[in-house]
Amino acid sequence: MKLLLCTLDYPPRLGGVATYYENLIKSWPEAGAWTVLDNNQEALLTKTGPWRWRRAIAALIKANRLNKPDLIFLGQILPLGPAALLANLFSPFKFGVFFHGMDLTFALKTPRKRFLTGLTCRRAKIIVCVNSHVKEILLAAWPKLADKIILLHPGATAIASDSKIIEAFHQSYDLNGKKIIFSIGRLVKRKGFDQVIRALNLVDNKDWRYLLAGDGPEAASLKNLAAQSPYAKQIIFTGSLTEKEKWSCLNLCDIFITTSRDLDGDFEGFGIVYLEANLMGKPVIAGASGGVADAVIPGVNGLLVDPENPTAIAAAIMRLLNNPEEAKRLGRAGKDRAERDFSWAGQADKLYKKLI
Repeated sequence: MKLLLCTLDYPPRLGGVATYYENLIKSWPEAGAWTVLDNNQEALLTKTGPWRWRRAIAALIKANRLNKPDLIFLGQILPLGPAALLANLFSPFKFGVFFHGMDLTFALKTPRKRFLTGLTCRRAKIIVCVNSHVKEILLAAWPKLADKIILLHPGATAIASDSKIIEAFHQSYDLNGKKIIFSIGRLVKRKGFDQVIRALNLVDNKDWRYLLAGDGPEAASLKNLAAQSPYAKQIIFTGSLTEKEKWSCLNLCDIFITTSRDLDGDFEGFGIVYLEANLMGKPVIAGASGGVADAVIPGVNGLLVDPENPTAIAAAIMRLLNNPEEAKRLGRAGKDRAERDFSWAGQADKLYKKLI
């Protein structure tokens, strides 16, 4: 089977969506089955002018005639859905659609976008939802799409940590003998790092260090908030990390926490980093919002909390700090679950069997 992915997000572009597509294709059971049409060289979108996606129409027509795929997958419903519908008038092809989260909620915000989204979904042969929350939103809007939908979570693959990096972190940030709480992500409001900092003010057990890794538009605001904390010296901003550094921090930490929240339809699509922490045997604390419930099962691999409630977040942190055996149990169970249910090979095989 020949497949073509048309997407705005693909490496070297960074981000969870780009990584999802890259790993799905790398793990596909048939080598060479996929061709990728991306926007890294502006093949799909123009920088200016009306209908910036007009370039995607011609690109899809050309790719269809050149590659003759059995199915074209659209990586984003908008603006690629309308482009595919118009391209079909000149060079017919079968297509499927991926949904991750915010791409769907934003596509439902206006009557015009909702109409185009519904029309594209009705014409699609298959619809891939990356999490249960997105599937629920889609079915609430169009119940008759149920037979077309397949749920296909991201996979997770661990890489080895580096003992030298771990030792360097211990020395640089005075971590020896401390309980390490770790977060990583783009420093934006949706991630809820501000609420974690507020929650740490309420944690009775003071024998901890909080490592917050990443960069983004909220960096200055978060640093200012941390500076006002009575435990400011225990809150450490590491800046952006390499992959090796990230995995080393996941290894050295005792608790991983990111309390993502829903901000007007902008929510965590899944939260692959929770599974990555689990792969290192660590318990996780997550915000009960968006698609996170697929990644974190309370009492199995971590704890879910109200992401807008610092008191609840603090209680979850203290629960794991004060009960190390429970923390270890959640970490072990999380590792088993991640390895069993969330390998990329397993996810790719699930979609492959649906298509053949």
